[in-house]
Amino acid sequence: MRILAINDISCVGKCSLTVALPIISACGVTCDILPTAILSTHTGGFTGYTFRDLSEDIPAILDHWKSLELRYDIIISGYLGSIAQIDMVKGVKDSFLRPGGTMIVDPVMGDNGKLYAHFDDAYVEEMKGLCRKADILVPNLTEACYLTGIPYSEAIKGNYAAVWQALKSLCPRPSVTGCDEKIGGKMMSTVYYSDDAGNMKTYSTEKIEGAFHGAGDVYSSALAGALARGTDMDTAVRLSAEFTTASIRQTKKDGTPARYGLNSESQMLSFLEALDKSLKK
Repeated sequence: MRILAINDISCVGKCSLTVALPIISACGVTCDILPTAILSTHTGGFTGYTFRDLSEDIPAILDHWKSLELRYDIIISGYLGSIAQIDMVKGVKDSFLRPGGTMIVDPVMGDNGKLYAHFDDAYVEEMKGLCRKADILVPNLTEACYLTGIPYSEAIKGNYAAVWQALKSLCPRPSVTGCDEKIGGKMMSTVYYSDDAGNMKTYSTEKIEGAFHGAGDVYSSALAGALARGTDMDTAVRLSAEFTTASIRQTKKDGTPARYGLNSESQMLSFLEALDKSLKK
């Protein structure tokens, strides 16, 4: 199996490719990368960061790959800094995804009900086009609301199933993270997702209070790695959600400033052991 991860490189603050590459590789899967930009730090919680757009470098990279006749079983895209890069990813799928391969799109655009800086309604519309080319879609709740037009203020009242259903018009297998709800008297963080048959399922883990950068990247990377190893969607979601929650819990226990990302390294062995165990059943 060979995966291509398309995302930015933030040199400090664990997210994007610095999360995807180690997690997917640890799953025992070859992970190639296509960097869309390089930043001194990510943009959440840091000021004065440097940013270099790599759009001008990408065509030559892709031309070289075509000469090598590279093909991928899974392509996963994350942060894209412009509409031009969204169009680029559409072309990458057409040129490099194997027949029968899986396109996973993480439509990184916002959080906590708001778009990130530099994104606007035009960007959201173009992202919808990329989502239509996805086999699996992994937005957080904010991104899901922007993609469907459902107000975030309505979604957080518990209308998560409606958001999931609306996403089905863009992609057959959406997976919405960050759906907070009370279950059995406890606050839980629930994933509303599509199983292998396209039916809506949910999986809940402990809700840990706080804002933690890079959590979505940990989840989507673990999901891609698990699927590449041959798990079904139910197993991949369960393992990825538990790994992400354990990483958040460890980060909070360590007192690590949230902007530096999740301390997932210490939870990696448990995740991999659970993955191997699931494959032996």
